[in-house]
Amino acid sequence: MQLKDKLAILADAAKYDASCASSGAGKRHSLGKGGIGSTEGMGICHSYTPDGRCVSLLKILLTNFCIYDCAYCVNRVSSNVPRARFATAEVVRLTLEFYKRNYIEGLFLSSGIIRNGDYTMEQLVEVARSLREDHRFAGYIHLKTIPEASPELLAAAGRYADRLSINVELPTEAGLKQLAPQKDAPGIRAAMGELHTRILAARPSKQEAQPKRRRPPKFAPAGQSTQMIVGADAADDRAILVSSDALYRQFRMRRVYYSAFSPIPDASTQLPLRAPPLLREHRLYQADWLLRFYGFDVKEIVEDVPGQGGMLDLDIDPKLAWALRHPDRFPVDLNTAPREMLLRVPGLGARNVQRIVDSRRQGKLRVADLARLRTPLQKVLPFVVLLDHHPRQRLDDPARLRRELAPAPRQADLFG
Repeated sequence: MQLKDKLAILADAAKYDASCASSGAGKRHSLGKGGIGSTEGMGICHSYTPDGRCVSLLKILLTNFCIYDCAYCVNRVSSNVPRARFATAEVVRLTLEFYKRNYIEGLFLSSGIIRNGDYTMEQLVEVARSLREDHRFAGYIHLKTIPEASPELLAAAGRYADRLSINVELPTEAGLKQLAPQKDAPGIRAAMGELHTRILAARPSKQEAQPKRRRPPKFAPAGQSTQMIVGADAADDRAILVSSDALYRQFRMRRVYYSAFSPIPDASTQLPLRAPPLLREHRLYQADWLLRFYGFDVKEIVEDVPGQGGMLDLDIDPKLAWALRHPDRFPVDLNTAPREMLLRVPGLGARNVQRIVDSRRQGKLRVADLARLRTPLQKVLPFVVLLDHHPRQRLDDPARLRRELAPAPRQADLFG
């Protein structure tokens, strides 16, 4: 098979994995000024760093052959799809050639399981090793790791890759047993724990930050991430967020990615006939943001609201939904309220909250000051008190306020 034909098959097969965002890892200066590639430049593609830069990655599978038969996976052993496999040298060549043409800034490499976990992981590690050591590639590398692989191979992967990820696949162990019985939930979490331990051990302490002390070698400096499939099993949004919260707490996961189940060719009869609404995936990302950066817990985000059955409201974002359920907590005085309460005001993101805290040191805030900060006034004003604004009457009728603030169909605001 020609290389371009392999690329067409294996790039398409990789599109179902959402956990390929770059975390903006720094340059690998140890490789010297002559190293190829950099995560510092601007790209034109699909992945974004925390500071907003767009980073382009070559996103492929080493192979879409797989010995597993996971019902939700298009590459499962029983699936009737065209198969292909790269040699490790071919992946190295593609990465370097794409970089030299300024198409990419890094590589996201995953794979189906061939022979066994150790054999597959060896192939993935060899690609990263060759790029780093043979070709002095200093760009971003994200490796999808195999949970069944030996700790020695996981350790080797972390030495060469900026980020590692192990997909938890489904939010509950029951769902995994139903749709992917060959995979082992405790084994997946054990591998995550192994990576977490090594990542922590590689971080320099305050004493090691002194110039004369030898620092530990880098290990996956951009941390680890994972992905959950949404809508393939019966798990509701509460179960998904409980699982995500546990991953963040136990393993300091950098990101949990949510991928709405999409019907696949030759689908198993165990799978739903329809994909969940994409807005459900979007609401989960918003809720995830509230867990990580806004001080909410799962019980607050997915409360026992009659008729919702553990699901997030699709019509409005989770922060607005919480505020409308708790009108007694509002209005918030922007001139005196603590930062923790400002973060709960619909329409105020973390950056604007910090700007408000900084601005009010200079004097009392008015509506015009919020406008200068470019806050969404229609969304914010019903929930805040300012020197020249008091909205109590609107909060007395949460149902009417909801109708006023609910976005039109197809509109969505990630950080509202």
